[in-house]
Amino acid sequence: MSQAQPQSKKALTLLGIETSCDETAAAVVRRHADGSGDILSNQILSQVEDHAPYGGVVPELAARAHIRHLDGLVRGALSDANLTFDDIDGIAVTSGPGLIGGVIVGLLEAKGMALAAQCPLIAVNHLEGHALTARLTDGISFPYLLLLVSGGHSQLLLVEGLGRYEKLGGTIDDAVGEAFDKTAKLMGLGFPGGPALEQTAKSGDATRYTLPHPMKGREGYDLSFSGLKTAVRTHLVKELAANGHLSDQVKADMAAAFQETVGNVLANRIGKAMEHVKDRLGATPQLVVAGGVAANQALRARLNTLTEELGYTLIVPPPKLCTDNAVMIAWAGAERLHAGQQDPLNTAPRARWPLADLTL
Repeated sequence: MSQAQPQSKKALTLLGIETSCDETAAAVVRRHADGSGDILSNQILSQVEDHAPYGGVVPELAARAHIRHLDGLVRGALSDANLTFDDIDGIAVTSGPGLIGGVIVGLLEAKGMALAAQCPLIAVNHLEGHALTARLTDGISFPYLLLLVSGGHSQLLLVEGLGRYEKLGGTIDDAVGEAFDKTAKLMGLGFPGGPALEQTAKSGDATRYTLPHPMKGREGYDLSFSGLKTAVRTHLVKELAANGHLSDQVKADMAAAFQETVGNVLANRIGKAMEHVKDRLGATPQLVVAGGVAANQALRARLNTLTEELGYTLIVPPPKLCTDNAVMIAWAGAERLHAGQQDPLNTAPRARWPLADLTL
């Protein structure tokens, strides 16, 4: 249970730790009393090469890598910031959702450091880290509409304040990131699949293949990508039967068609939600796109067109802060510590932790 304390009136310097998947990360962020923030350091160690031979993240390998590297990254983050633990006001750590082995590694490390340094522990929801990043990078205020596309998560939420997230819709099967990775795997594009598919699509003809637009025109704001992935597989099987292999041009055209279709589906579903909640967002409505898929430039361009059409401002954090990182965890921790929250040392890790369940 979080412990509420009086709201802080001073600048807060937070060490953040992120180990929920296959990035080991540590960062130091300062939140000023006026709500602005500075990134003092940002250390990330990717495990892509470790997992590439398996075509996906192997949880046990990821947890072992976190154990090997986390201490060094924490030291590096403090050194880059020219600080010691005496200068830290709190330690924020991803406590879920994520691969439970990795979450445990980071949480145990953070608990030990918080106990030794006698400073508050803030257990951060990984998704809230993504949700709040734009408040650090762009200084935006509540409320705003959020498209959260991170890993296995695809959600549309109305963000009304810290700990106040109203879920409008989400995926009923594959998330956007999963659909990119699985489609890339079908075409043998390697791991991680999302960036590889985006690169391949640049030389492709998106009109060569006709793909379905799941959920388009239906009530509500839910998303679905499983049927789209199946349609891609059907086309690829026909190409293999006809030619015995998938040529580079086939892969490029399919990647382009898939990417364009995903953009159209997102625009359709998000556009409905944007119209529905616009009156609740004030005079300057904002759509924030957060999570790893937000780094896809083609999808950004499609959503930029959509927001211009509907009178919104599109806000997307820099690519390095869209993928998993500890800056977002430190910032979310700073926001919560400013609001008076800290967590006990018996806080448990969580493999599942819906964002809509959060409170302050």
